[in-house]
Amino acid sequence: MEEQYKNILKKQKIPILPLDQKWHRLFAVTEKSELVKDLEGQLNELLKRQGHLNGQTKELKKLKSTLMENIRINMDGASENAKHISKRKLEEDKRLIEEINEKIEAFQEELLELPREIDTVNRELMYESVQSCYDILQNNTEVIEEISHWIKQVRIDLKKNIIRKQNCEINSREIYSYMHDVLGAEIIELMDKEHENIKLSIPEDKREEKEETGG
Repeated sequence: MEEQYKNILKKQKIPILPLDQKWHRLFAVTEKSELVKDLEGQLNELLKRQGHLNGQTKELKKLKSTLMENIRINMDGASENAKHISKRKLEEDKRLIEEINEKIEAFQEELLELPREIDTVNRELMYESVQSCYDILQNNTEVIEEISHWIKQVRIDLKKNIIRKQNCEINSREIYSYMHDVLGAEIIELMDKEHENIKLSIPEDKREEKEETGG
């Protein structure tokens, strides 16, 4: 399966992952695995090397252009004032140009190889990122199922408690109504004062009667 996936992956156009903000957002909640971090580090080093070589090549070409211009100026002036031409300077400039050419050639050879290395590591990073993402998806699935079960149970408990609460309220009203009818408002008022912490849903007719008696 791994080999099959990697073969398919070779055909896909993949952005350079460390430069892709969407890729970084994949790990906004869950930290990158050690392997993903390692591959990302390797890729960043290759990209850094590529940028360095491009910059160095550009600077060397500028220096080479300057040296060649110096040689041209010295050679143009040789016939007019040969005694002022520094043969040593000409030879030094030529030597430097040869060194620059060698460095540029070496840099260009490495620059030709770097894209392949970058692509290889980038695709490996993509593969490991997908593996990590599926680990995250699996973990998310487990968390979602756990929370869904909790919500379901809470809803069941809520319904049960609502019914229980309603039953208690009905029972309390029936008890209060019975005692009120049998004992009368005066005694009930005294008992209410003694048990002020008791919460009662007093029937409307009993509440009116209680208010009339000054309770």
